[in-house]
Amino acid sequence: MPRFFAATLILLPAYAFADQGLSVPKHVDAQVQFSEQSPLARQDFAADQAKAWGLTEDEWATFERLQTGPRHYWTPQLDPLTTLGVEANSDQERQRYAELQVRLEARRAERELAYQKAYSAAWARLFPGLQPVQDMSDDAGPSSSSRTAVFVEDHCAACVSSLQQWLQAGARLDVYLVGSQGNDTRLRQWAQGAGITASQFSGGQVTLNHDRGRWFALGASRPLPARYQQVDRKWQRID
Repeated sequence: MPRFFAATLILLPAYAFADQGLSVPKHVDAQVQFSEQSPLARQDFAADQAKAWGLTEDEWATFERLQTGPRHYWTPQLDPLTTLGVEANSDQERQRYAELQVRLEARRAERELAYQKAYSAAWARLFPGLQPVQDMSDDAGPSSSSRTAVFVEDHCAACVSSLQQWLQAGARLDVYLVGSQGNDTRLRQWAQGAGITASQFSGGQVTLNHDRGRWFALGASRPLPARYQQVDRKWQRID
């Protein structure tokens, strides 16, 4: 697979729990770049960003305001839709942002899968008879049927309790955090909160990964957590 896909999986060793500096969110970098430009340029930028996320300009302004308060320090790299969703003032607002995010991530997954298919077709055409190297990011899950893919999410008590039960039973798990937005800090914080130990990482019992659209690619549905195993190169959910 191309490096683009191989990079979607990260294995956190024992030292991954060491404190690391937080990177500046991309939207903050962009705002700094526009801070010295004309009000019209800043307005155009805000309009473009709002459109990209399916938001109104007023909603984008609300997101920017939230990023100047406590939310910025709690979750500095949180995306606009999640930010607005967790700070929503009504169930109707929360539902709107949740549906926007589901649609956006589904489209992203479709584009990534389409490119993956194009890559596979190009490999077969250019190197017939030669199989590409398989790695743990292929086929939306772990490389061995002896391992189980587990999909979890933030603020999910059932995810944590079930994960601990499976680990205590000796299961070898590839854990995928749905909605992690590629944020490594968020991934590490979730692992710490879930009680995953450094020895479980270093011993290979657990890998921790960004979901990167796999959840949608499997056509899965909530509630989480959800376990999958590969049977005859097809992923099947375990009840």
